[in-house]
Amino acid sequence: MLSEPRSGRLAAWGNALLAGFVSPDDAVLAIVGEDALHRVEGLPGEAGPVGLTLALGRLRALGVAGLRVALPAPGHPLGLSGPADFNARALDAEEAVVCHGAALGLVPEVYEAGPAGDVHVEVVWHCLPVREAPPADVPSLGEAERELAEALREATDVLSRLDVAGSGPVAEAAVDAYRARAERGREVLAPGYPPRAVRVLELAQRVGLLISVAYENGHGGAVSASEMAARAEALRPVERTARRAQVAAYNAFVEERERGAR
Repeated sequence: MLSEPRSGRLAAWGNALLAGFVSPDDAVLAIVGEDALHRVEGLPGEAGPVGLTLALGRLRALGVAGLRVALPAPGHPLGLSGPADFNARALDAEEAVVCHGAALGLVPEVYEAGPAGDVHVEVVWHCLPVREAPPADVPSLGEAERELAEALREATDVLSRLDVAGSGPVAEAAVDAYRARAERGREVLAPGYPPRAVRVLELAQRVGLLISVAYENGHGGAVSASEMAARAEALRPVERTARRAQVAAYNAFVEERERGAR
């Protein structure tokens, strides 16, 4: 939850580009981030992989007016609408982008090469047909914000109840990572997103931080297998709430444009 999903960057900056808020060069630079290269394969009308600039232009020509995010997990097809093949690929990648205005979706495949500390990352987005239907289990921004406030209290209570350490090198590193990430949080959603979406995403990331601390900061007080299982069971609904809110924040751009068009 601490790291921004590639689907989030593609949707956020792709939406800003489609709406005319940023230039193609700025959008592509933000989407690629620290990766070396992104390409799109399987676009209608293209014989082979193409770069992001051409791909985004092609999607616009095909009628795409916005991009939504899906962050599925086993048993939770969050943001997906089918068909089964696309859902399976998205579940395997744990993320996807679904186009609004054309029945297409994009699933990333990540390739890494090079020694530790100098890893070269390339991403191929596979363009596939999707079913035109409402995305699964995505709340409104208002619902997501209310659910997150409760989830934050629950996560804090679970950490305390399970005696997960709130200090130490790993926990401190997690907190530092969140603080550094929060400094850049205002740019995550790209120009054109409503302030409430930014607020919801930042809160979702904060909840994600607590979940990461719970899972990564040693065993805390949960020293037995049953206690560790209890921790996972207690945190699972909190993690689901945070993922739902994250998707709601990324998808807010399309939802607001849809409401404005009615």
